[in-house]
Amino acid sequence: MADPMRIRAQASGGKTTVRVLMSHEMESGQRKDSAGKVIPAWHINNVQASLNGKVVMTADWGPAVSKNPFTQFVIKGGKAGDKVAVTWKDNKGDTRTDEATVS
Repeated sequence: MADPMRIRAQASGGKTTVRVLMSHEMESGQRKDSAGKVIPAWHINNVQASLNGKVVMTADWGPAVSKNPFTQFVIKGGKAGDKVAVTWKDNKGDTRTDEATVS
C-alpha cells in the first residue's frame, strides 16, 4: 500500500481550496531498466474527491502524469470542520483513500 496522501483543505469566501500530494511511482510503461527490459506501466488512472460524502470532483489520468503527483482544485461551499476525502485508483487495481478536515 502506498504512503498516505497529504491533503490540505482551506475554506475562504464561500470556497474551499483543496491541495493533494499523492505518493505513487507513476511508471509510463515506456522506460527501460538497466538490463534493457521495458518497465511495465503502473500509474493512477482515476482520482475522485468528496465533501462530506458527496462526490465533488472526478479526474481520469494517464501515464503522462509525473511521479508523486500534486493536484489542486476549488470546491464551492465547504466550511471549517467539513470532511474532504480523496481516492485514487491505479491501472493495477490498487486504491487508496485519505481524508482531511477543512480548516
